[in-house]
Amino acid sequence: MRITHLGHACLLVEMADVRVLIDPGAFVDDFSEAHDLDAVIVTHRHPDHLDPQRLPGILADNPNAAVLCDPESVTAFADLGVEAREHGGTTTRIGGVTITPFGEQHALIHDDLPRITNVGVRLDADGEPSFFHPGDALDAVPGQVDVLAFPLQAPWQRSRDMTAFLRRFGAPHAVPIHDGLLQRRGRDLYLGQAAQLGCADTRIHDLAGAGPVEFREGA
Repeated sequence: MRITHLGHACLLVEMADVRVLIDPGAFVDDFSEAHDLDAVIVTHRHPDHLDPQRLPGILADNPNAAVLCDPESVTAFADLGVEAREHGGTTTRIGGVTITPFGEQHALIHDDLPRITNVGVRLDADGEPSFFHPGDALDAVPGQVDVLAFPLQAPWQRSRDMTAFLRRFGAPHAVPIHDGLLQRRGRDLYLGQAAQLGCADTRIHDLAGAGPVEFREGA
């Protein structure tokens, strides 16, 4: 499995000869790697996860890609003239990859703001590490995974929530995402907390600017 962090919450995951783009939002600077896609997955409709300006073009360049999303993003896609399929509660098989949705609601930002739907995704393939992207929520229970994407900082998340999330999973590998609001010093601080106060058995892989990084089953 290879993972490329394109920016903020957006990851390109390549496994079992399948290319999956997750949460292509407006905080991503460069979508040049978003080609030959087999699936595009959106966890929820906030613009930092679903870019209404560039996503139609990405999908036009990848006409054979399956588009999977949470319930409310179906309407957001329709407004863009794009057909998407809600996959909450339904497992999808694309090539050798099984995509399993987990979760229902976005984390609480404030009592005065209505909560929207959020569906995280687990990816599995024979001979490959398992992977989970939670979107903007920390309450899903997808089981043990080899590689965990974890929000580094968010308006809806305290630092201790982030480290507790890492401890709850205890995954061998973890990849920070949702970092688009952080400047360098702040990002380094949160990464330090993830490494020092998260799970002692979890290796943190900062993929920002690193290009494709390979993960192997059992490694």
